[in-house]
Amino acid sequence: MRTAVPAMLAALVLLIAGCGGGGNKNSGSSSGGSSGSSSSGGGEQLALTAPQDGSLKFDKKTLSAKAGKVTIDFDNASASVPHAIAIEGNGVDEKSDTVTGAKTSVSADLKPGKYTFYCPVPGHRQAGMEGTLTVQ
Repeated sequence: MRTAVPAMLAALVLLIAGCGGGGNKNSGSSSGGSSGSSSSGGGEQLALTAPQDGSLKFDKKTLSAKAGKVTIDFDNASASVPHAIAIEGNGVDEKSDTVTGAKTSVSADLKPGKYTFYCPVPGHRQAGMEGTLTVQ
């Protein structure tokens, strides 16, 4: 009985994590909506937010991570302006779901180098919603 309860809790957490990510458009090498698993092949989970007032900016302009699976967990606090998160560079082009007043994530297997993270909502990147992700 003591081992059944933790197993059931773990299954419940996985079920909730699977439902919360949304339908990701990237069915290949990245698992954009499933950031619940942080233990696959090293890498890191990074946090990024957009302000509640809906302004077109992230709370950080630079991020850094170790090579491997890198997940950017993105929190769009604005209830009126949609945002998403994307990673591009070195042959990588992955995007999350677009959300308003919610959280989403994007994951990619990244090699050492420089990448760009940005909001793929039309006009947002051009307005300055981008930054540099350095992977070592």
